[in-house]
Amino acid sequence: MTTAVARLTPLGLMVLALLREDDMHPYEMIRLMRQRHDDRVVSITNGTMYHTVARLERHGLIAEVGTDREGNRPERTTYTLTDAGAAALPQWIRHELVRLDRPTEFRVAFAEAHNLDRDEVVSLLAERLASLRSARDAHRDGRAKALAKGVPELYLIEVEREGVLLDAEFTWLGGLIDRLGQPDFPWGEVTDRPTDRYLAQREAARQ
Repeated sequence: MTTAVARLTPLGLMVLALLREDDMHPYEMIRLMRQRHDDRVVSITNGTMYHTVARLERHGLIAEVGTDREGNRPERTTYTLTDAGAAALPQWIRHELVRLDRPTEFRVAFAEAHNLDRDEVVSLLAERLASLRSARDAHRDGRAKALAKGVPELYLIEVEREGVLLDAEFTWLGGLIDRLGQPDFPWGEVTDRPTDRYLAQREAARQ
């Protein structure tokens, strides 16, 4: 990855994804992300948002397009996605979808995977599945060897938990890949026209 993309944080990636929808000011981004419960995945505060936006602008991934003030509200600066930002978005997602060692980054990349073509996502997730299989098998081997050496199970309960989680993700991901391969599984932009719900959500976030 390029330096700017490598420095992207999970919140930074989500800001780029928001600006792919439309130009926005940071306050609208914060409210929209909270309405969508994106704070399940990343921590969202006014401070971190404005710091993230400043970094993205400094790296040329977003740019100011105007400033306005309505009534007694504070002045708000609206940002747009640059060509560099539009290119960074899928690049970061591709990089993080296949990694097993960065769970927070994976959750964000997975949440934004619809920004990639379906076939590419299926291919990337198949690569992740292969890595999960190797990790699961290595984990089973290690636990079996520990038990064979007489390590008491009470010292291996966390190891057992990790194995259960690996098994669960492996099974779930294999099933998801099959579902994604079905043409009736919606992907990308589900509709070219914004729904009433989406428009109402955007309007509420601007207030």
